[in-house]
Amino acid sequence: MNPIRERQLMLTRRQLFGRAATGIGTVALGSLLAPRAEAAKGLAGFPNFPPKAKRVIYLHQSGAPSQMDLFDYKPTLAARFGEELPDSIRQGQRLTGMTSAPKRFPVAPSVYRFAQHGKAGTWFSELLPYTGGMADELCVVKSVYTEAINHDPAITFIQTGSQVAGRPCFGSWVSYGLGCETDDLPAFVVMISRGTGRKVDQPLYDRLWGSGFLPTAYQGVKFRSEGDPVLYLSNPPGIDRSQRRSMLDDISRLNEINEEQFGDPEIVTRIRQYEMSYRMQSSVPELTDLSKEPASTFQLYGLDSRKPGAYAANCILARRLAERGVRFIQLYHMGWDHHEGVPRQLPPQCADTDQASAALLQDLKQRGMLDDTLVIWGGEFGRTVYCQGNLSPENYGRDHHPRCFTVWMAGGGIKPGISYGETDDFSYNITKNPVHVHDMNATLLHCLGVDHTKLTYRYQGRDFRLTDVHGSVMKELLA
Repeated sequence: MNPIRERQLMLTRRQLFGRAATGIGTVALGSLLAPRAEAAKGLAGFPNFPPKAKRVIYLHQSGAPSQMDLFDYKPTLAARFGEELPDSIRQGQRLTGMTSAPKRFPVAPSVYRFAQHGKAGTWFSELLPYTGGMADELCVVKSVYTEAINHDPAITFIQTGSQVAGRPCFGSWVSYGLGCETDDLPAFVVMISRGTGRKVDQPLYDRLWGSGFLPTAYQGVKFRSEGDPVLYLSNPPGIDRSQRRSMLDDISRLNEINEEQFGDPEIVTRIRQYEMSYRMQSSVPELTDLSKEPASTFQLYGLDSRKPGAYAANCILARRLAERGVRFIQLYHMGWDHHEGVPRQLPPQCADTDQASAALLQDLKQRGMLDDTLVIWGGEFGRTVYCQGNLSPENYGRDHHPRCFTVWMAGGGIKPGISYGETDDFSYNITKNPVHVHDMNATLLHCLGVDHTKLTYRYQGRDFRLTDVHGSVMKELLA
């Protein structure tokens, strides 16, 4: 950070008006443009070109869904049950601590039936009937790969572009570059649900939706399912809205004095966040009140959609947030880390998400929003073809697998109805059209009208970006 440069950039209103030749005109213009200027907050020159997508709904499946049990159909594995995975396939791959001791790596075929869906005949597991029904809207990428082999660095990597914590996440980069289209809600909202397939799962840390070295105004705001939807949203007992307004005005004046003296951008952030919190006291209760949704909505999303905090209910809220101008909506669904008991744990996990994810796409489409809403579904890596733990025809477990996994995308700017990339007969190595995590993120930013090489932030003498110094836009995935 260059403190002199930071100080130069942080003009106060008084300094701006004093240096302007037409101070009164500037004030008048500011009053006319204030609502739009306050809502935008994006960088000058962004988007870099006309975007196909205006907003993102990212459905992150935390724990890593098994690609070969859900998307990557490998019929020849049935005849290889219990066979040793050939060394020519494993190629000395680095193992996790959980499977570093075993001397055998027996093949565990999927117990689930697959069927082709859509005009392109894309394969889906019987566990995903609703998702399969939306095949003509989906771009199913079977050849995504990552560099991390354990959960925390892998989820940190796919969200921030680095395995080391401390970088801004995807949603923070987007809200920093493009801003928000509403004054009454944050640009970036996060919701978390816990799966029924594996209730004790990998933890999720707040830094995953943090702004890193970007100003904290760009971090995700976490919505809760119990009590206040956002922490400290309600006024304390004995404080009404007019008193709260008066208190905020006084605090704002004190903060402005400090900002004039020190030029700290975090003081400006604090002022803006206080004001946003005040506006959210009106907007958030209306947003999270689903009582006015018609019965057809809950029928579309499934029975769980009436349960606050359930994945299906969060999908409805994601659509409502998108309608109200929120730029980046991130849903985390926990419970996909199936090291044992896949046939027992995977079906309820899919039941949590299958109908609701498909319903979200259908709901967006019928409202005319899918064309400019980018939807992503996927985890942080894949699962191994070899069994972890005891293997039987009815039971098996799977370890972490970074070499290939499946992500599907839909909506704004993405080519619909295609399956992209191929893996070998063991769903172990990519054989066609590899897509690195940096490539995927570069492509998603492209859909938003952002050149991933231009969305940068200077920190400690270096220009950082979401894709680090890597990433290529996968043009084959674009509509």
